[in-house]
Amino acid sequence: MKKLLLGDEAIAQAAIDSGLSGVYAYPGTPSTEITEYIQLHEEKNGNAEAKIFCRWATNEKTAMEGALGMSYMGKRALVCMKHVGMNVAADAFVNSAMTGVNGGLVVVAADDPSMHSSQNEQDSRFYGKFALVPTFEPSSQQEAYEMTCAAFEFSEAVKLPVLMRITTRMAHSRAVVDVAETPRKQNEINRPDDVRRWILLPAFAKKRYIELIALQDNLLNAAVESKFNIYRKGNKPERGVIATGIAYNYYMENCAGCEEYSLLKVSQYPLPVSLVEEMVKDGAKEILVMEEGQPVIEEMVRALVPSDVVVKGRLTGDLPRVGELTPDSVRLSLGMPALENYEPDNLVVARPPALCQGCGHRDMYKALNEVAAEYENPRIFGDIGCYTLGALSPFNALDACVEMGASITMAKGASDAGQFPSFAVIGDSTFTHSGMTGLLDCVNSNANVVIVISDNLTTGMTGGQDSAGTGKIEDICRGVGVHPDHVRVVVPLPKNMEEIKQTLREEIEYQGVSVIIPRRECIQTAKRHAKARNAEKK
Repeated sequence: MKKLLLGDEAIAQAAIDSGLSGVYAYPGTPSTEITEYIQLHEEKNGNAEAKIFCRWATNEKTAMEGALGMSYMGKRALVCMKHVGMNVAADAFVNSAMTGVNGGLVVVAADDPSMHSSQNEQDSRFYGKFALVPTFEPSSQQEAYEMTCAAFEFSEAVKLPVLMRITTRMAHSRAVVDVAETPRKQNEINRPDDVRRWILLPAFAKKRYIELIALQDNLLNAAVESKFNIYRKGNKPERGVIATGIAYNYYMENCAGCEEYSLLKVSQYPLPVSLVEEMVKDGAKEILVMEEGQPVIEEMVRALVPSDVVVKGRLTGDLPRVGELTPDSVRLSLGMPALENYEPDNLVVARPPALCQGCGHRDMYKALNEVAAEYENPRIFGDIGCYTLGALSPFNALDACVEMGASITMAKGASDAGQFPSFAVIGDSTFTHSGMTGLLDCVNSNANVVIVISDNLTTGMTGGQDSAGTGKIEDICRGVGVHPDHVRVVVPLPKNMEEIKQTLREEIEYQGVSVIIPRRECIQTAKRHAKARNAEKK
């Protein structure tokens, strides 16, 4: 059966066809569509016999832990996140290699080179190497489908989680994919008798670590023999190319049918060292490494090959050191002339992102800016969400934005240093993701901060997914220890501007922790809800 699928959707379909029992994720571009596809599948199939658990988790750490618990019961589970989400899930992810798994467990990390919607360009392959787990990296949508199916099987065979690393163009481009006619049945619950390896007390963990190290040779042999890793000697073997992931796709766009270069396609890690050595034995004196992200393979190959073999790639400038690769940049690295002589930047007028017209965040920032301007040297610490756009014109409101949940603790640190007034701006979903612990720090030291939790009742930046904090934020703040008199809700509308500003002034003067919650539904979510209601009436 053929389907036209995004790379994300190919992974999701493969997981369903592999007998998936649960998907655990926090929405983050470019990974979001994996979970959404599975949710849509569940809606279409109603109360099907093979029900898949597919609710959004509060953050990537809880997602990883939930999937691990399902795996321990013998069921197959999928975890999805963007690359910076791996930082949040890292503790559970790295230790999952120490405990091992029972049911197949696949962790998808969607990297974002060029930072289309991210703070950095980190490469998740480092996590796979660091954790000593097998890592898969598809080069096409068809391979993403086949590789996901293989990853579940491999995970159960070696009793380890498998990391699946994709990048933005793989996640968000479409292709026709051959998929299975009938999905595999879900695993039955299977509880092993010996669960001590799942308990990371030092006495048990030391034994398990020895077992994990002993597995590495098997993982390496599996990579060498993998159908996803392909080596072909060229007609002129003194030049070799190592291409991985979507970079292999770009190479084939330029060199399909070309047998001049020796070619090693890498899609399963650990790096198949013997295949690299075979390329050198065949006469390679120059090796060009093509990889999206950071020069992971390039650095390893430099350490593997003799000193008289020249290794080229992102470190040498033969490919761009930052940003995404493209078919054109790959073509130029091979010494081929550019296909067309044009400057892409001249073809499209740049349209900077902006908060939607009618967005409640706009009214919140307008009030906050006006009140902050009444004080000398105010500082406003921002967070990750669509409201981060308040850092841009016309608001220019934020003084710092680092990662999920940082606004509250940065505001606290600034207050500890003597800053007054010190504000934090955080969204409702980000607050429950990783802001609550920072709020507890503030309460425990009675920090003099004003925390604005801008609540639009959804996870707006990634398309309007459910927010874990909807309807609970006031209770959370009071439960953490914020004085009930200083947990205040306002409605961010122009007609309420004076009330909002007065609330801000009062809480700035309060010597302690204040929480102000401007609450109004996301304008995009409101439109969708109104459309759905109208459709029901018809």
